[in-house]
Amino acid sequence: MKRLFFAVLGFAALASCHNKTNKKSSMPPDSVSAVVENEIHKELYGNWVGDFTVDEKVSEEILQNKGEFPAGFDYSPKINLTIKRITADTVIGQNVVKGNLRPLVGKIEENGSLISFILDEPGDKKSDGRFEFKWNNDTLVGSWTAFDQGVNVRKRNFKLTKKQFVYNANLMLPNDENSEPLIDWYASKKETRTVEDGDTTYTYINDLYRAASPAVFKLNGSKMKLTEGDLKNLKKLDLEIIRNTIFARHGYAFTKINVRQFFDPVDWYVPVSNDVTKELSKLERDNIAILTRFEKYATDNYDQFGR
Repeated sequence: MKRLFFAVLGFAALASCHNKTNKKSSMPPDSVSAVVENEIHKELYGNWVGDFTVDEKVSEEILQNKGEFPAGFDYSPKINLTIKRITADTVIGQNVVKGNLRPLVGKIEENGSLISFILDEPGDKKSDGRFEFKWNNDTLVGSWTAFDQGVNVRKRNFKLTKKQFVYNANLMLPNDENSEPLIDWYASKKETRTVEDGDTTYTYINDLYRAASPAVFKLNGSKMKLTEGDLKNLKKLDLEIIRNTIFARHGYAFTKINVRQFFDPVDWYVPVSNDVTKELSKLERDNIAILTRFEKYATDNYDQFGR
């Protein structure tokens, strides 16, 4: 009799749990569950690229305080501001400038046909700040202001146009009648010269720079297998540029200004990533290896150029 009592009690408990489960499954979704927001203005998604120029007032203050821009100063590096998602409440994006990738989060505001944005970097780096810009005739126009007003450059301006990134192995550095010689302006050497004029001796210092040869416009490390014969007579700067052009085709975001000086002005170059290793073809990896090997032993000629 006692066993029968417990069996009935267990059956009742099981039935009660089953009823609760059925009730739970038939209930509407919890009111606190996440709601999927509709995305808006998808036509703005993508890369917006242009110059990230020092604000004129900031530029004047630097010149007044220091007399000149510091060595290696980046007046207008290329910036890629990427918009990834827009809803009524949140905008998510990323910016790439000087090889530095920073996430962006903020808001969109619409006033008739006028669309404006305020996007913030995380704020955990001294160089972080706020982007404020408007969408105007297929252009993003605005400014960036540093959170830390004690930094050297606390404000920059930009005017960005939409540019799709597509890898193309045929891309080369521009070489036409309007192209300037490729000169490394950030690795100069000082040369002291002495000139005698009668009884007077003059001593002066020249800045000498290294220049690339026409080989950088001909050798494509993404299309052709480079040989020792191709590289043995090249300058170190030639080898560096040919190698870095491989990375530039993949949208690699260069950090060093002495590399970016050759690629930031190039229209097809869009910095999108700081690691493109997995994107390199076997041909490109092999060419990078031989170029790097030759760079170790190559030298450069330095000459005088006017800026």
